[in-house]
Amino acid sequence: MPEASQLRAEQPTGLYTLVYLKFVRNRVALVGLFCLALLLLAILFAPQVTPYDPIGKDTPARNQPPSLTHPFGTDKLGRDILSRVLYGGRVSLQVGFLSIALAVAVSGPLGLVAGFFGGLLDNAIMRIMDLILAFPGLILAIWLVSLLGANIGNVILAIAFFSLPTFSRLIRGITLSIREMEYVMAARSMGAGSLRIMFYHILPGVLGPLIVLTTLGVSGAIVAGASLSFLGLGVRPPTPEWGAMLADGRNYLRTQWWIAVFPGMTITLVVLILNIIGDALRDALDPNVRA
Repeated sequence: MPEASQLRAEQPTGLYTLVYLKFVRNRVALVGLFCLALLLLAILFAPQVTPYDPIGKDTPARNQPPSLTHPFGTDKLGRDILSRVLYGGRVSLQVGFLSIALAVAVSGPLGLVAGFFGGLLDNAIMRIMDLILAFPGLILAIWLVSLLGANIGNVILAIAFFSLPTFSRLIRGITLSIREMEYVMAARSMGAGSLRIMFYHILPGVLGPLIVLTTLGVSGAIVAGASLSFLGLGVRPPTPEWGAMLADGRNYLRTQWWIAVFPGMTITLVVLILNIIGDALRDALDPNVRA
């Protein structure tokens, strides 16, 4: 029989290996990841998936219920709902991913600097973030989009702006705890500069929780973008977008329910999948959860 030391040596001990093993053992997360990949492929290859023009009108085919010809039905102008859902996903997912990417790109350095240096700089950055937090996120986004103009670029900027405090406060808190650890103190005593310590010693410890929060943040950004479009502050007709499609179909729920139900179900599905993946990543990165 192999010795115990040999068995221990054969077991994977790398951090990324352990995280991977924890994640792949979560079957619900794998199913969610697979469904998300299918949806992204369908959105990416929308012209091959559906033959209909998402903005083309077909008066004889208007208000048709779901059928083999139109799986999601048609709207009051005869436009295919499935085509509009897929093409609209390009806009909604663009808002979700780009706004959170912009928020992380700005708040990451701010949180690192505030947590590492502390003092007046930390106080100034955090008071600005507290000021942003004083306003409800969606209300702040509505004000910003109304001020800057209703278009997709300004929607991304508005969502990124009210997302800044969430990421900067997380990064600052983790940086505060890591900067006092022994390996960071050892690097400082060996003459390592502030930038090297922040990016080579502290940033790797921040990435795990940041990835989890980013995954969950994207789902919130998608809902926020859809809410702004629902209120008429996002894309302009006839460009398809999930929130705008909900607005188009809200007055027809009793008669042509499919106009609003299918975009709403798509938003719900995407948000649910992203939340499941985020929870699985959180469990995989938590050292207290056994593989």
